[in-house]
Amino acid sequence: MIRSDIPAAAAGVFTRNSVKAAPVVISQLTLRRGTPISAVVVNAGNANACTGGQGFRDALVMCTTAADALDLDPSDVLVCSTGVIGRPMPMERVVRGIRAAALSMSPSAGGEVARAIMTTDTIAKVAEATFTAGGVTYTIGGTAKGAGMIHPDMATLLAFITTDAPMDAALLHPALVRVTDSTFNCVTVDGDTSTNDSCILLANGAAGGTAFAEGSSALADFEGALFAVCDSLAEQIVADAEGATRHFRVAVNGASDIEQARIAARVVAQSPLVKTAIHGGDPNWGRIVAALGRSGATFTLDRCRVAIGGLVVFDRGAPESVDPDRIRAALSHRRLDIVIDLGAGDGSGHAWGCDLSADYVRINADYTT
Repeated sequence: MIRSDIPAAAAGVFTRNSVKAAPVVISQLTLRRGTPISAVVVNAGNANACTGGQGFRDALVMCTTAADALDLDPSDVLVCSTGVIGRPMPMERVVRGIRAAALSMSPSAGGEVARAIMTTDTIAKVAEATFTAGGVTYTIGGTAKGAGMIHPDMATLLAFITTDAPMDAALLHPALVRVTDSTFNCVTVDGDTSTNDSCILLANGAAGGTAFAEGSSALADFEGALFAVCDSLAEQIVADAEGATRHFRVAVNGASDIEQARIAARVVAQSPLVKTAIHGGDPNWGRIVAALGRSGATFTLDRCRVAIGGLVVFDRGAPESVDPDRIRAALSHRRLDIVIDLGAGDGSGHAWGCDLSADYVRINADYTT
């Protein structure tokens, strides 16, 4: 459970999957009211998705139980779930867990939240940034979970971000959308979009100061710090992807516009052939160029350049003379940069990806057993 002693302005970004889990629908409806939020209740292990009317009743019971335990109204509480789809919620255990969590809440328990929301994650993911505006120093902190079923169609599986900055909900949501588009929405692990993706941002103004105005430098500083937190969480997610041994960033420059750059980067990052080549350290850069060609991005081959780990392997329609062993060495790094110039304009974008290993197949083949 996450609790704000001061009712907070709230914003959320959710899955675009047309199959939405009950807690996603409930939280979306709650946020549409535009009223302050005081708590978020989360469970891991069961998605409460595709569970019929009972699933919606169970999500509402989670809100009610949390509200009762914290002396709040149920409408003050958002609810999120992650785990296996299509299984009824074990509500006796869930209710007991909510009440126990309410009794053990602590200002220093953020790390416990990060661990409690994990499913197939192997490490907890947290990030923090500070900024100063009007002589006041503000903090943004966040945690996220996600290792599989991740693709750019919202964010990650679950992310929770809190700040003591004074923000109105009307400005909070657009800022969150802009930041998630350039951070979480640039992550692809396996091309699948969860039914439960939820990114919640709470701003309670506890540090003081006047609410940030639209177009102000304070709002720009806030958005910069929010980007730093979400970008860190995005990389942590892809680095801890199911079965991954390496992760990489595909930067596309010289596109006709930003969206074209993002499309090209995403197609390269999610290509199974690119992902397996990186896993095996195979210097088969032709797979990158082939992925660019099917991405739909506008470019001509005789203006395209591809570099792997700083080594230019393809330039202006022809291969560069690079020792394959040097490319293998570049591919062996835990983190890798692939930089592409399409030569078609000034648009730039990026995507985060990871290698595809036999362990990914094993983890997902045995997920419920």
